[in-house]
This record gives sequence, C-alpha cells and structure tokens, in this order.
Amino acid sequence: MARELAPYQTIERSIVKKYRKELWNPFIAAVKRYELIQQGDKIAVCISGGKDSMLMAKLLQQLQRVSDVPFALTFLVMDPGYRPEIREQIEKNARLLHIPITVFETNIFDVTAKTEKSPCYLCAKMRRGYLYSRARELGCNKIALGHHMSDVIETTVMAMFYGSQLQAMPPKLHSTNYPGMSLIRPMYCILERDILAWCRYNDLTFIRCACRVTERRDAGEQNSKRQEIKELIRELKKTNPNIEKSIFNSIHSVWLDTMPGYKSEGQEHSFLERYRAMEER
Repeated sequence: MARELAPYQTIERSIVKKYRKELWNPFIAAVKRYELIQQGDKIAVCISGGKDSMLMAKLLQQLQRVSDVPFALTFLVMDPGYRPEIREQIEKNARLLHIPITVFETNIFDVTAKTEKSPCYLCAKMRRGYLYSRARELGCNKIALGHHMSDVIETTVMAMFYGSQLQAMPPKLHSTNYPGMSLIRPMYCILERDILAWCRYNDLTFIRCACRVTERRDAGEQNSKRQEIKELIRELKKTNPNIEKSIFNSIHSVWLDTMPGYKSEGQEHSFLERYRAMEER
C-alpha cells in the first residue's frame, strides 16, 4: 500500500512532477547557465514571506538533496517591522513547507516611515544591507533573492520607458560593500504566471506587500509603474505570444556595435571611440 504523503511532500512533488517544465527545469537551467552555485557555497536564502522567495527556498532545498555539488543553505527571514499577523503568517507557511527559517528583526519600517523622499529606494537599500550583514555573520558567501523572469522583463522595459536607458537585472553580481560575497537569482528563468499557478494548485496563500508606507498611500500597487508595465505586456501578448521570451532573449544579445552609447563599470562610452579607432587603422 502506497504511503500517504504529508502536505509539504505533496507540495514538493508538484514542483518536480506537475510543474517540472514550468518551475524545476528553468530553475536548473538558470543554475547551470549562469553558474550560480559552486561546491562549498553557503547560501543565505532570503525569504520575504511572499510566493517567490518561498518557492525559491523549496527549489534550493530540492536541489541540495539531489545535487552532486555539495553546498549549504540558511533560510533567512528579516522582519523589518511587520505587524504580528504578518509575522505569524510567514512562520506558519514556513512550518507548512518544512523550511527551517532563521528570523532576525530590524527597524527598517520605522526609519522609512519618516522619509517622504524615495522611501521604497531607502527600504530596498537597507534590506539588502541587513541581509548581507547577517548572512556574513552566519558564515555565508552568497545571498539568494527571489527575482524571477517576469521581474527581469519588467525592469528592462521600465528602465527604457521611464529611466531613458537600456538596463536589465543580472542573474548574479559581486557585492561592492561586502567583499567576498555575491548575490544570486536562482529563479531568473521562471515566469511569474507559473509561480502563481503552482500556488493555486497547492492552495497556498503567501503575504504580498506588507509595507506600512504603501498601505498609507492612495496610489498603492495598482497605480505603480511596474503594474502598468505588467498590463502592457499582457496586452502585447495578445498579438505576440512570445513577447516575454523576445524581451528576455534581447538582454542576452545586446549588439554593442549598433549602440551610439553605453555604460560599463560606471563609465560612459560613445560609438565615436570605435569609429575613430577604425579611422586610425
């Protein structure tokens, strides 16, 4: 007689069985293509409590079990000042999914609530700093964030439409303030719609934005520029079903020879540099 699976085991199986093509395979593809994990790594899996970071934790747990490359995981939850019910929901979901989280508290929400100028930017910067700092204290050499392919695509389009630049989101990068540490994005090749489908299939409910600043403001998420870009891409998909793949592939195929200008390592460059060099040959 077949052994009945515990809820967390059923959820884990759905990742590698029902959603293998949508979740597991692109996760493995990103880990290999971008060389995200090496032998001996100790990775701080940064969990916000949302769907993306929780799924990332499960993916990395599964990989750790089957990988020939040994690496260690620490599941890190930073509490920036959540309301008690939000904190409880995160801890409840972690227990359900059998994710052994380590929680530490900060006063980020208190600090950002006092500024009217770019509170979201300040919050993100402080979060990243606290995560790097705690991860290093725990002996980690990498932090993993739950950004997915849809985040990458939307960031690229937003930068072009509202930032007047072609800018993407790299799958990994070295920390400038914490030497020897890196940031990796293992969900880089997974689309958000497939994460949502996995959540619905398993009847999982995760926290969304729990920011106090956002809660107080009239605009909220529905009027954000990112939401606007999400809706634009949905419209474009009606006539071009491959629009997401096209945008994603384009950031892997930048043809610098056709660009009048670009930046590299903080320095601006012009096509005139190449043009003049060719004249001098």
